[in-house]
Amino acid sequence: MNNRIIKNARVVDPSQGLDEVLDILIQNGKIAGLGHGFPQKDAQVLDAKGLTAIPGLVDMHVHLRDPGFTHKEDILTGCEAAAAGGVCTVACMPNTKPAADTPEVLEYIRRKAGEAKAKVVPVACITQGMRGEALCDFRLLKEAGAVGVSDDGRPVENAKLMKEAIQAAAQAGIPIISHCEDLKLIDGGIMNLGEVSRELGVPGMDRASEDTITSREMILAEIAGAPIHIAHVSTRGSVELIRQAKARGVKVTAETAPHYFMLTHELLRSRDADYRMNPPLREEADRQAVLKGLLDGTIDAIATDHAPHAAQEKADFLTAPNGVVGLETSLAACLTALVHTGKLSLSQLVEKMSLAPARILGIPGGTLQKGADADIALVDLNEQWTVEKDKLRSKSRNTVFKGQTFRGKVKATFLRGELVFEDQ
Repeated sequence: MNNRIIKNARVVDPSQGLDEVLDILIQNGKIAGLGHGFPQKDAQVLDAKGLTAIPGLVDMHVHLRDPGFTHKEDILTGCEAAAAGGVCTVACMPNTKPAADTPEVLEYIRRKAGEAKAKVVPVACITQGMRGEALCDFRLLKEAGAVGVSDDGRPVENAKLMKEAIQAAAQAGIPIISHCEDLKLIDGGIMNLGEVSRELGVPGMDRASEDTITSREMILAEIAGAPIHIAHVSTRGSVELIRQAKARGVKVTAETAPHYFMLTHELLRSRDADYRMNPPLREEADRQAVLKGLLDGTIDAIATDHAPHAAQEKADFLTAPNGVVGLETSLAACLTALVHTGKLSLSQLVEKMSLAPARILGIPGGTLQKGADADIALVDLNEQWTVEKDKLRSKSRNTVFKGQTFRGKVKATFLRGELVFEDQ
């Protein structure tokens, strides 16, 4: 018997329209009730007065690097980082080695995740080996546990093949997640094409690369009458294209990451590769457009695109791989930038970071309703702390938020009612 009572927490759960001080009764890993006066006999009792309980976050875009690149991250260390950030479910992207294009690779991920401090739901490949030549068997991959398909990191270049993928994914009942990038337009760019890239004398990434493929995917989805999910939106053009598509009834959802509505390419003047990711940090007008899209519902979800790289790989600004870590900082960053500034209510933020991602992926999560898994983050909304990269739990330290002070800190995370993280 696993009985636990979390007492006196402010419970915020958008799935139930809840925002009030309550006790949470947990039995056998499930939410057994929300209320007051639960019998405390044989129960572990935690007084959470002054803390806020929210559904554990669902990060729908994470690179765990496992199998194949475990010097950067592995499933267990990635989930350690997730738990520290209040994230209870991570959807891991398929650009591993071997790529996640067979039931055997998915089984490896699911088996190793059985010991992890977060739930891991795999996203499988759209094309075999992520080569963009032949579609995977989506039905087979879904049966093996895939919750979505994507060639993230190596976008599908052939529009005909992508149209077939959108149709096949709809028939299989599995979401398709598009990394919108025209590689020919990128042509070796390493940061946003603009004033800063020209000043630094480095090749830039044309925003048209993202905008053209965002447009392509939504046109194909519209023709097919099928859904499409647009990953890591970073440009003002893509935001407006998605807004227009939604207005005419296209079945499109979209995500962005905290760095796209908080930071700009000005940081690249430091020639620090920790600020390099793909898509890149853009201009102030893009930052504002992404923020507006998030606030008006054009962008449905916030993910991290957690992409660890070892320190030696990030050492050279010109040759470093793209990617930043984010699991441990995403909630604090969003509380600081969105909730404490009055741009979103806490309930609206939880919707973006927990309920909406679960809904898009078609998985359980994002709720504290009776009978749901007791996946809970306890947060001190007002505690201030500074991001020290050497204290991160990820194997890699490539964070854009190093040295930044945030307001809001995860104090404890429960996974199926078990304490998997406690802030010391």
